[in-house]
Amino acid sequence: MLTDTPTPQTPPPARSSPFVGIWLWSVLLLLTILAAWYGLVYWRRLSPLVLPLPTAVAFTLWQNGYDGFFWPHLWITMQEILLGFLGGSLLGVGLGSLMALAPRAQRVLHPYIIASQAMPKLALAPLFVLWCGFGILPKVLIAALIAFFPLFENTVAGLQAVDAEARDLFRMLGANRWQVFTTLLLPSAVPYVFAGLRVAMVLSVVGAVVGEYVGANKGLGALIMASQGMMDTTLMFAVFILLTLIGIMLYQLVIYAERAVLARRARIVPLQQLLRGLEKG
Repeated sequence: MLTDTPTPQTPPPARSSPFVGIWLWSVLLLLTILAAWYGLVYWRRLSPLVLPLPTAVAFTLWQNGYDGFFWPHLWITMQEILLGFLGGSLLGVGLGSLMALAPRAQRVLHPYIIASQAMPKLALAPLFVLWCGFGILPKVLIAALIAFFPLFENTVAGLQAVDAEARDLFRMLGANRWQVFTTLLLPSAVPYVFAGLRVAMVLSVVGAVVGEYVGANKGLGALIMASQGMMDTTLMFAVFILLTLIGIMLYQLVIYAERAVLARRARIVPLQQLLRGLEKG
């Protein structure tokens, strides 16, 4: 006689987290690069003056960080990066908003903005030093000039991407230009602006270092030039890696800020509620 007895079911296989898989592939790629680096040095029998070993670079990086040699240079460069990023961001968002809201201003100013980006920034650095002295201001200006353009273009694109019907609807409900800008255009452009901020942050690092190549005796860029003069390739590589880590860290900070702002923006007010609010007003 058959009886109904519960049969144990096999649990579904555990799925590995995509995050773990991505990190695993990243680590494998890093190990591959290091192995290729080691192999190139040993196979070609390269001098440390040409290409130092990764272990020598890591030791130099740790030693100079531990004894405090890097810190004064790092402090100067971080000031230039952050001030250049701030100045470039304000300039990019401000000019981008002006261009998007005033097409006539865009036709007048846009060629000059393109011309400012076509100029080689390394050639401008001596002029900024001549005009502003040997402080951090010339480096901040170079960093801001390099950083502002992607943010400017993304701001214009984000503000102009808003649906024309939504603009017309806001105006029909009595919204003035400022209300349209603050409640419709600017919130819609936030993802575009943050995409520009990510690029601007990385370019601020490049701009600060480029500015330090001319007329600086402190800063990581100046340290690269000094190590080149001393033929200390190991120190030069250590500074390269330090600048890379700084760029990655600052880029990630912008990503975290973007996620926080977009998550908060998604919870604030949907478009329908904004329209109802304007209708009541």
